[in-house]
Amino acid sequence: MTKLKLGPIPDDKPVKVALELPAGVHRDLVAYAEALARETGQTHEPAKLIAPMLARFMATDRGFAKLRKEKKRPSSPPPAPGSGNA
Repeated sequence: MTKLKLGPIPDDKPVKVALELPAGVHRDLVAYAEALARETGQTHEPAKLIAPMLARFMATDRGFAKLRKEKKRPSSPPPAPGSGNA
């Protein structure tokens, strides 16, 4: 059996977002939902897969992880007044 990138989908409080998908992406999403149901035994409407897919994508994007890490680093504090660099 093929190992899918998504596993069981946790039940979480949603935030509503409206978006349009190309027909081909929607067809693939439906097919993915069917494959996931066969693999995990969980059935989900295809739209419910979008958030976990995006989360998985962002969690495995090394460039994004690097940017987030850089953003979390505290910047060096400004020089204290009267420290001589005027």
